[in-house]
Amino acid sequence: MDTLAKTPQPPYYAIIFTSTRTNIENGYAEMATEMEKFVKVQPGFLGFESARENIGITISYWKDLESIKNWRENAAHAIARENGRHMWYENFKVRIAKVERDYGFEK
Repeated sequence: MDTLAKTPQPPYYAIIFTSTRTNIENGYAEMATEMEKFVKVQPGFLGFESARENIGITISYWKDLESIKNWRENAAHAIARENGRHMWYENFKVRIAKVERDYGFEK
């Protein structure tokens, strides 16, 4: 990903997903591509930013807590989470934060 997410004026929410991977690939890239396509059409989804080296960090932005709850309860996302727990991630952490202020610049 080469661009920053274009988010609205706060408040909105961020899901911060940090992880370390196992050596098991077994469909990881395909599932990640599928989840990226799928999340983009979810009600309340605003965008995401992601980077991976030793630690993977993905931040997704959401309109409200209800949208986050609906994404968590989504059946396809539940399958991806289970595969992550059992195969793809050595460990992970999910944090949910309310964004009350943001600022920056673009060239």
